[in-house]
Amino acid sequence: MVTTPVVVIHVGDSRNKGRVDESNGQAPLILGLSRGSFSVSEAEEKKESSFSFALGNLKKRKEIHMRTIQACQITEAVKNLCVEANRELPPDLERLVREQVGQETAETAGAVLCDLCRNLDAARDMKIPICQDTGMAVVFAEVGQEVYIEGNFEEAVNLGVSRGYVEGLLRCSVVSDPLRRVNSGDNTPAVLHTRLVPGDKISLIVAPKGFGSENMSSIRMLTPAATEEDLIAYAVDTVRTAGGNPCPPVVLGVGIGGDFELCAYLAKKALCRSVLVRHPDPFYARLEEKMLEAVNRTGVGPQGFGGDTTALAVNIETFATHIAGLPVAINVGCHVTRHKRTII
Repeated sequence: MVTTPVVVIHVGDSRNKGRVDESNGQAPLILGLSRGSFSVSEAEEKKESSFSFALGNLKKRKEIHMRTIQACQITEAVKNLCVEANRELPPDLERLVREQVGQETAETAGAVLCDLCRNLDAARDMKIPICQDTGMAVVFAEVGQEVYIEGNFEEAVNLGVSRGYVEGLLRCSVVSDPLRRVNSGDNTPAVLHTRLVPGDKISLIVAPKGFGSENMSSIRMLTPAATEEDLIAYAVDTVRTAGGNPCPPVVLGVGIGGDFELCAYLAKKALCRSVLVRHPDPFYARLEEKMLEAVNRTGVGPQGFGGDTTALAVNIETFATHIAGLPVAINVGCHVTRHKRTII
């Protein structure tokens, strides 16, 4: 009898993962191997029975079904979000703007707030942008791990931004190069933040960001010795320095923790949270309230003309950080801090 060394598959034995079947030089389909000397016919019988057993087990395993989303669906969703976000404020933010009219004690400030409300009405009725600065498109995407995207995701997002701004007659404010300053012509590329999350859906937030307020934003790498009062003073200093430039009343997104770039991301993401929802941690919820009160005591007022209403809300987002640092970023949003969300 002629014998030859072969590798026979035994399901569940992982001690020799990755070995190659020496009888034909091919890698086994099911990993978990043991070595022995058998006749060719015996080896084939053992391999066949092992494969049958393994296939039976595979059929019993829970199947994972991937949901297919076409790139064109993403493009259409982003296009609509760009247009809608620029024409109407989030209802919670509009509510705060209108409420301040009756609470403002300064006559000029009250008149300015009335003008802002009339502007919101006109934009809605005439289907035009709330502000001439229709912003740089910032997109937050949460992609479910059970989603298969048919096409190029990033290209789909940018095509949606392009169509939204061109077809929606929104001002294109993006230059292709920061120093050569040539307009891209369609407000692309977008600033895209993507996260993988459980599930079979895609969540998209489009947040057009104007640069009157963006230019007033700042970041500081504080030390662990910094106190709560230091953070409040930093917020006050940022708003007082900004004056009327960011078109107050403002919304402040504050990122605390992480590292240099993450705290800036947190500050931007904070602007997409409802202005009526406080931080889930009571400690930071109180800090949001303290910052808001301190900022409104500056007297900058609506559009910088003085008054009680300098800020509408302060939203804080936090993350773990290094023992040697305390990064803090403040992203300033104007009274039209825009964002719109959809789920595919």
